[in-house]
This record gives sequence, C-alpha cells and structure tokens, in this order.
Amino acid sequence: MRTKILLFMLCSCLMMVAEEVTLKGRVTDKSGDGVPLCLVRVEGQMAGATANLKGEYSFSFQSADSVWVVYSMMGYGTRRRLLVKPKGHLTLNIQMVPMEGDLAEVTVKENQIQMGQNERVNITDLTRMTSTTGNAVEELITTQAGVSTHNELSSQYNVRGGSFDENCVYINGVEVYRPLLIHSGEQEGLSVINPDMVERVDFSAGGFEARYGDKMSSVLDITYKKPKGWSGSGQLSLLGATAYFGYGNKRFSFQNGFRYKTSKYLLGTMDTKGEYSPRFLDYQMYLTWRLSPAWEVSLLGYISENKYNFIPEDRETKFGTMYEAHEFKVYFDGQEEDLFRTLFGTLQVKRRTSERSWLTASFSAFSTKERETYDIQGQYWLDNTLAQTQLDVATYMTHARNLLKSNQQTMRLDWERNSDKHRIKAGVLWKHEAVEENSREWEYRDSAGYSMPHRDDRLNVVYNLKSVNDISSHQMELYAQDTWRKESDLGVLSVNYGLRLSYWSWNKEWLCSPRVSLGYTPAKNDRMTFRLATGLYYQRPFYKELRDTTTTPSGTVVRLNRDIKSQRSFQVVLGWEYRFRLGERPFKFTAEAYYKNQGNLNPYNVDNLKIVYYGRNVADGYVVGADFKLYGEMVPGSDSWISFGLMKASMTIDGKTVPQPTDQRWNVNMFFSDYFPHTTRWKLFLKACFAGGLPYGAPHTGLEKHVFRSTAYKRVDIGMNFRALNNEDRHLRRFNAIRNIWIGVDCFNVFGFNNVSGYFWVTDTQGHQYAVPNYLTNRRINGRVLIEF
Repeated sequence: MRTKILLFMLCSCLMMVAEEVTLKGRVTDKSGDGVPLCLVRVEGQMAGATANLKGEYSFSFQSADSVWVVYSMMGYGTRRRLLVKPKGHLTLNIQMVPMEGDLAEVTVKENQIQMGQNERVNITDLTRMTSTTGNAVEELITTQAGVSTHNELSSQYNVRGGSFDENCVYINGVEVYRPLLIHSGEQEGLSVINPDMVERVDFSAGGFEARYGDKMSSVLDITYKKPKGWSGSGQLSLLGATAYFGYGNKRFSFQNGFRYKTSKYLLGTMDTKGEYSPRFLDYQMYLTWRLSPAWEVSLLGYISENKYNFIPEDRETKFGTMYEAHEFKVYFDGQEEDLFRTLFGTLQVKRRTSERSWLTASFSAFSTKERETYDIQGQYWLDNTLAQTQLDVATYMTHARNLLKSNQQTMRLDWERNSDKHRIKAGVLWKHEAVEENSREWEYRDSAGYSMPHRDDRLNVVYNLKSVNDISSHQMELYAQDTWRKESDLGVLSVNYGLRLSYWSWNKEWLCSPRVSLGYTPAKNDRMTFRLATGLYYQRPFYKELRDTTTTPSGTVVRLNRDIKSQRSFQVVLGWEYRFRLGERPFKFTAEAYYKNQGNLNPYNVDNLKIVYYGRNVADGYVVGADFKLYGEMVPGSDSWISFGLMKASMTIDGKTVPQPTDQRWNVNMFFSDYFPHTTRWKLFLKACFAGGLPYGAPHTGLEKHVFRSTAYKRVDIGMNFRALNNEDRHLRRFNAIRNIWIGVDCFNVFGFNNVSGYFWVTDTQGHQYAVPNYLTNRRINGRVLIEF
C-alpha cells in the first residue's frame, strides 16, 4: 500500500514539474474564412478549446515527448498535428478540408451557425427512416419549420402559404421538374431524388439567394455524393425495393440507384375497394471524372416509368355528425389506366480557372410523356342513417382521355470566385420549353332519373372540358450575387446581396428580382444569431398556369393566355437563433417571422393534388406568419426536432377578400429519434404532423364560394430498426462484404386518424349538395430489411 502511495506522489510531482505549453492559432476553411466552433483538443489529456467566431483558439496543456493535437468540426475532415517535445508558446494555424463522404456518417457534437437563409438538413439515417412514398428526402422536408403536407401518399408539400408549384428543386445545381397531369397521391410515383445517392440537403423556406430560380416559396438544393471506394446497399419492404451501388477513387466516382415502389398495400385501407395495381420504377446514375487538377466532368442520368391501373368495385363511406349521420354507398364499373414516362439528364464540365475561382458549363434535358385515361361509372345511394331515410339514388359517369408531352432543354454557365471576405457567383441560363396537350374530360350525373343539370330539351353533363394546345418558348436568365463576411470585435456579419434578371418569349416579359439577406452574430454572446432577408420574387407561369378556360353552352374550352404576367411576391423574413447546451447536449432554438405582399396572383382550385388555375392575373394577396423550431439531442447521441407555425394567407378577387387555398392557419411537425438504453442496436424514429384544415367548396366554382374548411390533418408514423449484424470494422471475416444488416418495422398512422384528401359532391333532385369526404389511408404495418455493403 505504501508503494502505491509513493508511486502516486511521484507521478504527481512529475506532472507538477512538467512544462506547461500554450498553444494558439486560427482554424480556417479553404477560402481563408474562420471555422467557428471547431473543437481543438490534445489526445490523452483533458486540455482543449472551442474556436471562437473568428476561428481563433488558445489553451494550455502539459508537455510530453510527443503530443497529438486533433481538430474536428461537422462537415469537415478531422485534422491531426504531431508536436514533438513542445515548449513555451506555440502558434499553429490549420486549414480544414470539407468532408467528401456521406454526412450521415458524421456524429454531430455542435450545431452549425446558420448565417444565411439556407438551412442544412440533418440526413442521418435517411435510408432507415419510415417512409410511405419512398421519397425520404421530401418526407424529411415536411417536418421542417414552415412546411406542411396533407397527403401521406404524395411527396408534395406547401411552404408558408405557397402551392406545390412554387417550390424549386435542384440536383447538383440543375433544376428538376415533376409530371403535370397527376391529380391524386395514388397516381404519384417516385420523385427524381434518390435518397441512397444524397450527400447534402439544403433547404430555404423563403428569402433565398438570387442564384435560385423564379419561384415564390422555397428552395430544396440537393448535392449527390462522390463515393470513396466500394459501397452498396439493398432494401426490401412491403412497399417496394431499392438497390444501390457506388465506387470511387481520387479521380473517378460512379454510383447507381434502382428503385421499385408499389402502394397497393397502403391503398387497400381506403374506402374505395377494388383492384389497385400501381407500379413505379426508376433508375439513376451519377458519374464524375477528374481529368486533371483543373478539369472535372460529371454526368447524371435518370429514367422512370410510373404506371397506375385501377379497377374500382365498391365504396362505403360514413360521415357527418352525431346529429346528422350519413352513409354513402357506391358500386362501380370501368377502370383507370395512367402512364407517366420521364427522362432527365445533365452534363457538367467544371474548370478551375485559378486557385479560388471555378467555371461550370451545364447542359440538361427533361422529357415527360403522360397519359391519363379512365371510364368509370358509379351507382350510389346516399342515406340518412339516423332518420333511416334515403336522400338520393343516382348514377354518375366520368371520362378522360388526357395526353401531354413536355420537353425542356437548358444550357447554363456559372462562375464562382472566393476571396478572403467575398464569395462571388454569377451565371447565365438559356432554356427552351415545348408542351403539347390533347385533353378531353366530362362528367355526367343522373339523380333519381333526372340528368343534372336538368333540361327538358337536351341531355347535359355536369362538366365538359376540351384542351388541344401546344406551346414553344424560350427563356433567358442572368444572375449575380456576392456574400461578404466581416469579422470584428463586435462580432461576425455576413451579407448576401444579388440581382436576378429573366426574359420569357411567350409574353415578352422582363423580370428584375433584387434580393438581400444578412446574418449577425454578436461577439458578446456568440450563442445568438440574428437574420434578415428581403427581396422581390416572381413565379413565372408554367404550362398549367397559362390555361384559361372559357365556358360555352357546349362545354368548357381551354386557351393559352399570352397576356398573363408572372405572379409577384415581396418578402421580408426576420429570424433569431439561439444555441445552448442542456445536460451537456447541444440544442438550437430558431424563430422566424415573415410577411409576403403578393400581386398579379393567378388564383387556383385544389382537389387532392390537382391544381386548376384561373389562367388570369385577377387577384392580390398577402401571407403573414411565424415559425418556431427546437432542434437538438433530446436523447443523447440522437438528433430530434419539433416545429410550430402560425400563418394567415388571404387574397382579394374582384373586390372580395377570401382565404387562399393553402390557408391552413397552424401546423405542428415533429421528428424524434432514440436509441434503446445501453445499446445502439435498436433505434426508433417517430414522425408526427398536425396541420389545420384548408378551405374548400363545390367543384368547378370560384374561390369566392369556398366557404367551408376541411378537418385538420393528423398523422403519426413510428419505425423501429434493429441492427442484426454490425460488421463496420470487418471483424466477421465470414461476412466481410457486409457492413450492416438492419431489420425494420413501421406502423403508419398509429392512431388511425381519418384524414381527408378531398370531397365528392352529391346533388339531389332538390338541389341540395352533400360533400362526401375522400378518406386517405388507415393504419398499416410495414416490414423492411436493409443490407449495407
């Protein structure tokens, strides 16, 4: 015992006489800007520090024969420096290199400071999350602040009062599109974004930079990864299958993704029973080749075929209140057959013109062929179940032969230069668009032997539309922007300012869109950041927005409006962010208030996912609201967040003020992840969405008559994952090619909420109308197996 005490005292004395070394320096990125909150530590000692907002650090440690100093920060590769017999005061400056691997493999220890309007979305465990659509990225976006969804069968989302068509989506800097004829979540297949291929996801809910296109609501900016070495995965579930393979080295990378989706299992829970046959397939590849230190070529290719066949049999829906309960029964004949084929490709050539500047030329093409055909007859009974009376007996028939072809070709040149305080970006784009449509739709109703609307001299239909149109136009866009960053004793100030110009040959319209945003982090309290963004944003019309309908006694005819103007939105976004630690775990609270003053609005009606525009600029409006988000490790080692938003969206049409179709008033989104105690083999994911009801009214009527409001959208999905095999370190030679095997079980719509996608309107012979809700999917259990190579 005395020997141990003497050894302890001797070691203590040696430590006391050991020379203390002071180490200071600055951590920067490749542009020379400081890397705030970088963690600097000495291996084997408790000594270390966190860099301030300028990237500067200073601390003391005990000298030794050799000391390893480690620098680590989210999004950058870990750097290590060896100090041999360090003494006195030392200065060590380090340049961090951005991580080229998958951010999903990085453990987040500190929250990044968001100085601009783009937020980096956490994509950890992206491929293992619960998903009803197979579009995991978009489903993750719907949990962000200011974003809402009202249909679990669709990857479409609304952002701060905007429609589905007001969201920009970019992959590797190239804008992508979605099909035009889709009118329901049942038809919607896989989006262009393949979750297996994603490295980084940036999202802005408003006030975004000038380099992004002419949309009014949001930007989703996707960057695909460049794999290092061999990698692969395969997943099989009751909703489909995926396969991924990638390889890369210092000069070359290549990745492939194949997906198959079927929603037949989910659709079986809906009120309308029948033979559902949805089949969605796609393949995607991304290749990069570094020809030399100055030249790089990349190629992205995508092909998809989405088929939706449906033979309805019967439907039974109960709705109403406890004082007025109704039952709606239908027996069907006929079928629906839809086909959507999409091709998309892009070629990029990147040239490093100097140490800090790049020039990128992009060539892209998008083509879609869409066919929507159905002939369905339904014989229905509408009863009052309390009074046990029959309200209506009728027959209806719907018919459609809708064909559409769309092609876009784009050439783009972008230039970027970084200096000590500036990041300058500029670009020019030319785009050609061609759309051909041949659509015919009609709906006939017969109520108690009378055709509706009833005429003695002829047979009328409720709805009759014909559209035979085509368009060929070109568009030119130019933009220039600069991000200026200033570090001083007062704090860090970042200002982004830019200008965007565009011209469209269809209506000979020039648009000028100035935009500016700033972020400020005070030195006295570097846990807080203030942000302000403002600018003028335009929504250039696409084909659907040009369609102006004219109703005649023989039906409704569609013509393309050459006098239409781009919708306009002046936006102001004010934000505040506070970073703190609770129980040694990092958290971040964000609050944003926004206001949009809108002009030249082109009003529209929404039925499920189908958006029908007026085709004319006949309204003005505004959107005002606030969003709040709490993000952090609610459970140690696992990130979660919850967001809450309040909003009002209003417009004035012909002197009458009405709510906009997306006026949902409130929404709550939650994403929660958790490990089981004392093990990392079990992990749970929970996604919850609660959103206020939307305005609605009878079909083929104006927004002025949408005086009703649907029920709130409520949904909770839970997923459980079990790591059956963990071979990350390749200690199991028998399974050397396999890294992980995950087994997952999902429970969709845990509480069985009856959410509504739209309404089927029934009119009896007395002219009374009844809105029969079209309920979405009910509770379902899904099983998954994921193998990672």
